[in-house]
Amino acid sequence: MCPPPADDQFATVMGLAGMVATSFRYQKDEEIFGEDEPAEYVYQVIHGAVRTYKLLSDGRRQIGSFHLAGDVFGLEYGTKHRATAEALCSTEVRLIQRRSLENVAKVDVQVSRILWNVTSGELRHAEDHMLLLGCKTAMERVAAFLLEMDRRLKASSMVALPMCRRDIGDYLGLTLETVSRALSQLHDQGVLDFSGARQIVIRNRQRLRDINE
Repeated sequence: MCPPPADDQFATVMGLAGMVATSFRYQKDEEIFGEDEPAEYVYQVIHGAVRTYKLLSDGRRQIGSFHLAGDVFGLEYGTKHRATAEALCSTEVRLIQRRSLENVAKVDVQVSRILWNVTSGELRHAEDHMLLLGCKTAMERVAAFLLEMDRRLKASSMVALPMCRRDIGDYLGLTLETVSRALSQLHDQGVLDFSGARQIVIRNRQRLRDINE
């Protein structure tokens, strides 16, 4: 059986734990928490989007995840955050204290199971992302990304991306120019159209699936 959506999990946890979440708003590019800062809260995106990333030793940025509305993030194994989290656009998140959540999970099996579902989902994403970066060509990575956003944003035909192409490149381990070239090639092949700077109309999902295989 598939686990319930992340937003249902978060709401269920708060109900079972009798906890009240606090909401905060962040502007575009505003930091929510920094790498190595104490992991005192668990977060959920109410609206907007969040990127989590690490800075490499040479100054490059590697984005590990994009968190969209309903997604839970900031649930760490250790006592500190492993990455930095920033708002991609005007974003509202709600948060609950991690210590209180852990205390409830120790005595409530259902809360513990829900937290495990969230954590295992993050692990699956990390594994898939590692394979994406290590085994796929640039075009395959871009196709995989478009399919991921199409699925997560539940798009009908137009995918309104909250991230810019540089963000996409830092997520896929590609340069901005490579991302733009791949998107242009897909446009020339009739796979997609552009309806704006970040609005993509997918014309041929099967072709994207074929590229990604």
